[in-house]
Amino acid sequence: MSSERTPADDGLSYTLTRVLDVPVAQVWRAWTTPEQYARWAYAVPGSVEMDVRPGGAWKATMAAPDGQQFPLTGSYLEAEENRRLVIGMDVPGRPEPSTMALELAELGAPDGDRTQVVLSQTCDTVAERQAAEEGSTMLLDSLTTHLTGQPAG
Repeated sequence: MSSERTPADDGLSYTLTRVLDVPVAQVWRAWTTPEQYARWAYAVPGSVEMDVRPGGAWKATMAAPDGQQFPLTGSYLEAEENRRLVIGMDVPGRPEPSTMALELAELGAPDGDRTQVVLSQTCDTVAERQAAEEGSTMLLDSLTTHLTGQPAG
């Protein structure tokens, strides 16, 4: 496994890249199956609903380490199985959703399948970008542990 962070010149965007030693279909299922997503994405069990298709809705209640819960909603803007998922996240007080893109690429390897995961987002402020990047890093760390049984790093 490997990890990489690419800051954007404008300070409002970020891109995180991971290479996981699992097949691309396994990564896709982790992101698009409610039961699996709840296991690794800090979601309250039973709170995740997903209609994974362009225009389909999603919702989840996230649980913070301190016990606080945060309901989230949104829709899928793009969904190309095993390749690309663009997720719109509703933000109170904002007319347009915040979007996050997930790109998956299968990498061949002599010892089995590997997947490159690229997660990117553009935010409205530097503070928002910092918080989103921190949250996305935590998600990718948890996804890595969930899929490989090994901590990220």
